[in-house]
Amino acid sequence: MLSAEQTAQWQRDGYLVLPGFKPAAEVAAACDRARAIVAAFEPAADTGTFSTRDRSRVADAALLASAEAVHCFFEEEAFDTQGRLAVPKERSINKIGHALHELDPFFDRFSHGPELAALARALGLRQPQVWQSQLIFKQPHIGGEVGWHQDGSFFLTTPQTVTTFWFALEDATLDNGCLWVQPGGQASPLREQYVCDWLGADGQPLPGGPRLRMQLLDATPWPGSAQAVPLPVAAGTLVVFGGLLPHYSAPNRSPRSRLAYTLHATCGTAAYAAQNWLQRSPALPVRGFD
Repeated sequence: MLSAEQTAQWQRDGYLVLPGFKPAAEVAAACDRARAIVAAFEPAADTGTFSTRDRSRVADAALLASAEAVHCFFEEEAFDTQGRLAVPKERSINKIGHALHELDPFFDRFSHGPELAALARALGLRQPQVWQSQLIFKQPHIGGEVGWHQDGSFFLTTPQTVTTFWFALEDATLDNGCLWVQPGGQASPLREQYVCDWLGADGQPLPGGPRLRMQLLDATPWPGSAQAVPLPVAAGTLVVFGGLLPHYSAPNRSPRSRLAYTLHATCGTAAYAAQNWLQRSPALPVRGFD
């Protein structure tokens, strides 16, 4: 599945760019399906707003419930000062998550198959478990910044095994907020852990429900601009990277969206942390790429 050169790059840099992994027709169908989900979405009082700058806003029941659902989250800048939508609904969604690969028939097919299973094996994933899927819209003009982070913060395993599969459904450019990475940064320590406190010190459920918080683990600075490398890619490209690789994306102030679809998978042989925010009930068991 991977050439010797690609395997060497994966081990050296911590990421791979695989152009044309998904054919144009399948990518177009994925975009159509994403738009159909948004069109059918009816905002409610408990609809969440997604933010990475103010993480406390992510710590709500909508996020936790989305572990076993298909839930739309608004862009921070989609609302005016009165709290009303300032853009059309179809331009207001930050992302949709987090069980598309389980519950939506189209994205179930998109997320599974022999090609992905073979790639996961080549990357070293043993008994893969796909925990999360999300559509990330990066809307024109208001697409929010996603600051430097490591995906291992959100899917802690022992040993660390989470791997991200990032599919470009539209061209990702310097103008509309493509990914930036730190080549070789996977050798750096995990800086933060996104912790879900499910129970109090007395072992009982917390009043008001579980609490989410970001816990500092290591004070290693995030990369500077001199260490950052942009990854502009064409639609259909798959970018894969390990859970310790620092990465970010800038705001989208351009007139073009940057739709992407991501999957996060871990090794089934590793211990999945009980404090991870995303947990599965027996009603929706986690499964692999096959």
